Amino acid sequence: MQNYKSGSHTVWDCKYDLVWITKYRYSVLSGDVGQRCRELLREIARSQEMTIYAGAINRDYVHMLIGIPPNLSVSKAVQFLKGKSSHKLLSEFAVLRKKYWGQHLWGRGYWVCSSGNVTDEVWKKYIEDQKPEEPDDKFKVV
Repeated sequence: MQNYKSGSHTVWDCKYDLVWITKYRYSVLSGDVGQRCRELLREIARSQEMTIYAGAINRDYVHMLIGIPPNLSVSKAVQFLKGKSSHKLLSEFAVLRKKYWGQHLWGRGYWVCSSGNVTDEVWKKYIEDQKPEEPDDKFKVV
């Protein structure tokens, strides 16, 4: 068995490739905002027992390979990640409140794909190859 996770009555390994964009594709996720976004996403994922295997925060989108437990639907997981991070970022950064006066930082939808027949290494390499390499723990802000 590989690195399966287990609950009291389940053994599971549910990984998803997940992408969402900023509203209007504004390039606001650089510098301190991007760093804080990364911290928030990690905190939110940990609080819901999700595991981030790889990730990249670009100026206008977030891309992650994430493990979501079976008791949490993908849509509920995305709701937690986008909702809580948006609320915190808008409350902490005045520049975002000015740009997003309607209280919505993220675009409406998201893209998700189960890792399925593609190996985790292929997903990680795809995410890492999108931008230049930076010394980090495989979750970079670009």
